[in-house]
Amino acid sequence: MGRKINQLPLPANYDKANAYKFDYYVANILKFQQQAFEWRKEHKLHYISNDTVKIHLLVVDLQFDFSFPDGKLYVAGRSGTGAMDDHDRLAKFIYRYLHLITEITFTMDTHFPYQIFHPVAHLCEDGSHPMPMTIISTDDYRRGKYRANPAMAFQLGMDPVWLHKQFIYYCQQLEASGKYKLTIWPYHCLLGSAGHRLVGVMEEARLFHSFARGSANKLEIKGDNPLTEHYSIFEPEVMTLYNGQPIPHAKKNQNLLDTLYNSDIIIITGQAKSHCLAWTIESFLSDIFARDKALARKVYILEDCSSPIVVPGVVDYTELANRSFQRFADAGMNLVKSTDPIETWPGAESKLKAL
Repeated sequence: MGRKINQLPLPANYDKANAYKFDYYVANILKFQQQAFEWRKEHKLHYISNDTVKIHLLVVDLQFDFSFPDGKLYVAGRSGTGAMDDHDRLAKFIYRYLHLITEITFTMDTHFPYQIFHPVAHLCEDGSHPMPMTIISTDDYRRGKYRANPAMAFQLGMDPVWLHKQFIYYCQQLEASGKYKLTIWPYHCLLGSAGHRLVGVMEEARLFHSFARGSANKLEIKGDNPLTEHYSIFEPEVMTLYNGQPIPHAKKNQNLLDTLYNSDIIIITGQAKSHCLAWTIESFLSDIFARDKALARKVYILEDCSSPIVVPGVVDYTELANRSFQRFADAGMNLVKSTDPIETWPGAESKLKAL
């Protein structure tokens, strides 16, 4: 093994307890900026423009609604504290490798009430709306068990019959893909709500890295299209209308893909391991295979900074998530832990030799 890569100490601002506080946020950003500037000076950090090895960290959907027991879709894992434990581990990883990470991109699940996966988009036979966690099939729509809400059609400037046909087509496309049937989710990550915000310690780490290293650390929005789901940051689940035309504004996120490919090391983690993170990695892998399978080897998945959806006595997606991650590893991606020294990651030593 080659030389050991130095890890930075945790800055004084980091407090593990904050990873478990729903209401924690960075109160004084100007003061926080100065602390980051002083940290840069103390540890002789350079701006990312001087990085000889580009490391991009992609973090999926670490928002309040997924991250705390008070959230609308809390990712508890089997431990019951899954997402919160993940916050702590990921924040520590960012601070320890602040001097190496070139860019951090946080994705933001972003929704509005009238979307195809929310209750108000659909009407039951009696005029009520389906409850969250209802599964809707193509056959349900064809038999008249559900119909499209005319109010949503009006908002879109469409005829209710048109929207009804589109919903049937959408369900068909989901089922044809072999992934799943349409799930009606609780209202979550609504733009403007407390649940939409980044977790406090993640926003803190993002800003600290940005100030200390001169990185933009942009946010990537997904999920705001009313006619399709968007589990993956790279592409929506369905991109066409029943008449063959494209769904307006539903397209592949080519800019983000190109940015990642221009990096030497791509690190991915986030929530939930069984859903949005898994589908993000899945669609990324599909794009890699269409380009060059060897690119998978420069992808590192921080497995210990993500948890699956588990609702005791109701559903447990742990094994499904584990099978997905094993499939990613079999395809050439690297499963690593945030606590493993980065120079011990498979193939990383040769990539880091320029440091």
